[in-house]
Amino acid sequence: MTNPKIAKVSIIILNWNSWKDTLECLESLYQITYPNYDVIVVDNGSKDNSVQKIKEYCEGKIKVESKFIDYNPNNKPIYVLEYTKEEAERGGNPKKEKYFSKLPSDRKLRLILSDKNYGFAEGNNIGIRYALKALNPDYILLLNSDTVADPNFLTELVKVAESDKKIGSVQPLLLKKQVNKNIIDSLGMVISKFGKISDSAMDKELPNVKLPKTLRIFGTCAACSLYRSEIFRKCLLDSKFFCIFEDVDLNFKIRLNRLESYLVTTAKVYHARGISGKKNSFNLFLMYHARKNKFSIFLRYYSLHLLLLSLLSVSTCSFLAFISSIILTLKRKNPDYLITLLELWKDSISKREICKDLEYFLDYDPYKEITNPSIKPLK
Repeated sequence: MTNPKIAKVSIIILNWNSWKDTLECLESLYQITYPNYDVIVVDNGSKDNSVQKIKEYCEGKIKVESKFIDYNPNNKPIYVLEYTKEEAERGGNPKKEKYFSKLPSDRKLRLILSDKNYGFAEGNNIGIRYALKALNPDYILLLNSDTVADPNFLTELVKVAESDKKIGSVQPLLLKKQVNKNIIDSLGMVISKFGKISDSAMDKELPNVKLPKTLRIFGTCAACSLYRSEIFRKCLLDSKFFCIFEDVDLNFKIRLNRLESYLVTTAKVYHARGISGKKNSFNLFLMYHARKNKFSIFLRYYSLHLLLLSLLSVSTCSFLAFISSIILTLKRKNPDYLITLLELWKDSISKREICKDLEYFLDYDPYKEITNPSIKPLK
């Protein structure tokens, strides 16, 4: 039985045609030190036999090979509670949930099968809605399938989140999974005064200095981010974003709810980075979503002063998004690309709410604070 005093965490992993990555991620999660968590895998309409492979792993039939962790056969089989999307949306089966809740965290997996690819935003929303209805967690962790977690990562994240109710989200030190050196994947979100939105210190080597345990940041990277559940009770990821920048949009919403975000350097997660199951033919598709969504963020949260300051980036985004939507509409003979773009931008204007915190964080980069002691940390 889990200790009721220990915060309950629902971990949501979205799988789409990437079962090998997902199995390595799962194996790392089932070896963490935190005692009170539930793993939920949402399969986003995979076509590569992912569901069968995940089940075989849980049965102990697939031995995961990883340079980060040793395979543990002692916690197999892992019991699987399977739902269709419709069943999950209703909150699952109460009788089965009651039995399942008594199992140790490292011996159970909830598997939700979507009928198609709903994208990163709505795919995760399916898992989030289910978790809120069926499990009532204190926190929800969004975790990419191409990650490997350090055993203590969740303990460290929850410790910081529990230290202050004004903390809405926290992220670990995200490092590159593909390399042997400590190469940074993300230290959090950075926004420049000219409209660039990026991950702090991506592809830079982790400096050989004593790191502060926490750093205040504008927002977290959803490759691995722990959110207070109350956030998702107020707002979910925007499904019109489909993929790319949906976590940036959520970061703005967290700010508007007067909550803070922190980088926790004592927690580590390794990330391969990339759109799950992507192919080269997706370049235009990804550019469309990236520009469409970024321009939506400008419309929703930027003051007129910042819009003018970022005019080049703003105008470039809108132009490329519109052109790519036209090309996709003609190429795939589907008007939904253009319709979704126009609906999203219209919605962004109608729900416009300027983020006053933004100017305070402009050009702030936690990496510069780590490498340059003369820079004062944000208070």
